[in-house]
Amino acid sequence: MPVAPYLPSVVITIRALEVFRITRLRCPRLGIQAYVRSLCDLHSVPPRPYLATQFTVAFDVYLAIRGIVDKRVLAALGRDTPDWRLKNACPACLYRVEGEDKLEIPLLATVDGNNSLKRFWRREREELRDDGAGVPGASKERLDSRIPSGDYYLPREEVDRWAREGLEDMMKGFVADEEWVEEEDGCTERWQNMREDVTSRAYGMYDETGFFPALCRHSFVLIVVDMVKSGELAKYGFAITHHLMRVLGEFGLGYDIGCKYDKMVRAHPGLAKLAADTNFKALVGAFHGSVHKRRCQLKNLTTYVRGVGQEDLEGCESFFSKSNALAPTTRYATAFHRKQAITTYLKHADNADAYGGLSGLLCSKYRRALRTKATLPALKETMVGLGVASRDVFETWLEKEKAFLQTLSAEPPQETMEMEYYQKLVNLSHHEERLADILKLNIRQEPPLTDSAAYERAVRETRAIETQRRHAMELVAKALESVHELERRLETERWERDGEKWKAAAEMVGRRRYQRAIDNLEGLIVARMFELYKVNMAGTGYKLRKHIAKALQVRSKAVKAAIDRYNAAAEAMLPPKVTLTWEQVVEYAFLADFDLLREGREDIRTEPWALPAGRAAMDQHYKLLRADEEIARLNIEIRRFVTHIADEEAFLVHHEQHLRAEGDLGLAHQVGIYRMERGRFNALHVDRLGKLSKERGFTGCISAGVSVCRERHVRLPAQPTEGDFEMRAPSPPPQRSEAAGAEDADGSDEEDEEDPEDLAEAFFVIMRVSGDDGRET
Repeated sequence: MPVAPYLPSVVITIRALEVFRITRLRCPRLGIQAYVRSLCDLHSVPPRPYLATQFTVAFDVYLAIRGIVDKRVLAALGRDTPDWRLKNACPACLYRVEGEDKLEIPLLATVDGNNSLKRFWRREREELRDDGAGVPGASKERLDSRIPSGDYYLPREEVDRWAREGLEDMMKGFVADEEWVEEEDGCTERWQNMREDVTSRAYGMYDETGFFPALCRHSFVLIVVDMVKSGELAKYGFAITHHLMRVLGEFGLGYDIGCKYDKMVRAHPGLAKLAADTNFKALVGAFHGSVHKRRCQLKNLTTYVRGVGQEDLEGCESFFSKSNALAPTTRYATAFHRKQAITTYLKHADNADAYGGLSGLLCSKYRRALRTKATLPALKETMVGLGVASRDVFETWLEKEKAFLQTLSAEPPQETMEMEYYQKLVNLSHHEERLADILKLNIRQEPPLTDSAAYERAVRETRAIETQRRHAMELVAKALESVHELERRLETERWERDGEKWKAAAEMVGRRRYQRAIDNLEGLIVARMFELYKVNMAGTGYKLRKHIAKALQVRSKAVKAAIDRYNAAAEAMLPPKVTLTWEQVVEYAFLADFDLLREGREDIRTEPWALPAGRAAMDQHYKLLRADEEIARLNIEIRRFVTHIADEEAFLVHHEQHLRAEGDLGLAHQVGIYRMERGRFNALHVDRLGKLSKERGFTGCISAGVSVCRERHVRLPAQPTEGDFEMRAPSPPPQRSEAAGAEDADGSDEEDEEDPEDLAEAFFVIMRVSGDDGRET
């Protein structure tokens, strides 16, 4: 592969480029510089800086040729239509089979933002204005209009349509549908990672500040957008959600702020109708759901949502743990090379990691569901101990818990006003007592003042006392005015200090102080859990680990202080409430357990669903329900996968034979490589699924069915002849016109611009020969 267009002094073998490409896909941290230095070591030559640049040029040409080859292969297979890859991204999710049961949620996907793949923005030095403020320098980015092959990315223009600036146009004529509005779940204002006024202030040194992918539940990449000069804005989720709803139809989306995002989608003028038509549902993943309010969990957590199965909807987290390895090689790359590296990695992640491990993932999910179902006898024994006759009782318990938590959602206006009135009375009493104390102060009587210093001192003291009296009288008047206003609104006489209403209001105020102590403690535990998760995350740098460790030390002290304040407030309640220890707090698996500590308007301490044994049994009941749904979904997905394996193999063999019969050996060879890219895993898949089918409890089928889509339906003959091919023939390669041929015959020396298609044609021959006999050409 040459490194210059006309007179190259260095060439690089295709094998060296291919080794780098494959190695980098398996180890994304490998950079071009390190690889070139390794080649220099192999050839015993000193490393030169220009060699890395030359290798980059050759590698770009190599990937461009591969991209053209891929396009021609897809065109020959009839797979070059818009969104074909997305519609066929995951065989288990999207390759439907005739006669299969309808799933309540046909497709489960997950989205999240990741800021590891940031890229520095090259700019001139900062300029100083006359007032001393700094002005960012002009961009030094080189214009590069190249676009990497593949359709993983949504264009920036499509994403920007969903920014706040474009919302005004969408709002014209839009009337929000109120049917979707439900009761508040307690998390809408709690989760703020999509507050644009906060997240839009990203580091000015970056251009792309990360990427925002959507994955199916089997970790196949559906679509990706770049986060540009911002944090995790709403427009990224909106653009992806709209694209998936438009192309794939009905699906459920897991997101760490799914409770809030669901409301945002259904209130958006550009998404509301489409969301209603496709029955869109946003859910909360299992990991992030542990720190959502309990009312939110009962509505949005996967454990309590029908049709989700045992899916945790946290696939992005494990995907990021692998994709973060790209960061060292893309941080200082150009915009084109960054997107080129990410796109190449995403394709490899789909073809090698996701597809290669699909059967293993399906088997592990199935075995996990079977293990969960095996706990049914233990649940029945627990039910006997609790005196529960049927599992239907757990549904009743859940509704009772929802009703109880609803009473905690907001204080009744009347009680709020009474507590405010009580507080105003306490303030008025305090100000009156202070005024009385000030009025008792007498101006000090001294002998006749003979010197000016003593006189000045006496004047200052007198003025100070008068100022205190005036301020105290003003505070009393202001407090009295507030008391009068609340008495008018409450239509009540002045409460007596020892009266029943005074005592009841004092008890409500104490209860509020108790609940606020719970809120403070819960918030600190949320921060502590995420810090512990981050400090143990792979790829976290040493300095950041030390910083988080110091923050944890401070946080631990704050948590202990919050526990002390909570216990003081709990002991002050009548009757005293449950106190907590450090060990109890740090071992809470779900922060929603704090909700049961809150004081409601009814005593739930004797309710069976509020007791530890009852709650454990109720959770196990819902886990068993989700396990049944998981097995039903897996039986469908396994049948789809097996059918896809058979249909895809027959389809690609058919086209490969067809192309060879037509004499297009180069394209036929590339179709064979395309077939082997995923086909190499098929024997492993069949072996894994075969072993699963022999296990006790398996209720699925591992024989191929008939797919709903007829695209891959072909008849594979033993000896192909011209009349045996039922599929349409692929488009023939472009032919030169007769006029162009005549010019060539005349020996015209006019030079034409080199056509990439011609370059690809030559590359077919190179790849075919090198692939057949293993020699470099």
